[in-house]
Amino acid sequence: MTPDTVIAIVRQALEVGMFAAGPLLLASLLAGLVVSIFQAATQINEMTLTFIPKLFVMFLVLVITGPHGLQLLVEFVTRLLAAIPSLVG
Repeated sequence: MTPDTVIAIVRQALEVGMFAAGPLLLASLLAGLVVSIFQAATQINEMTLTFIPKLFVMFLVLVITGPHGLQLLVEFVTRLLAAIPSLVG
């Protein structure tokens, strides 16, 4: 296995991880931003006010994009396991 092959596999793994986790992280970021703006406008400093909306938004995004992210992960692992004989020898 050459260093180029290792770099390609790691790059693919990072891409798949980014595509699988990206929607969740973006949704959490946007929910946190909206809640922070609301807290700044109303001067309410309650920690649960930031946690509950993020949790709810992330749950909704996971329900919507979860199957696609899981499909990406399964396809990547399947390709990786199928390529083991050619990578080793």
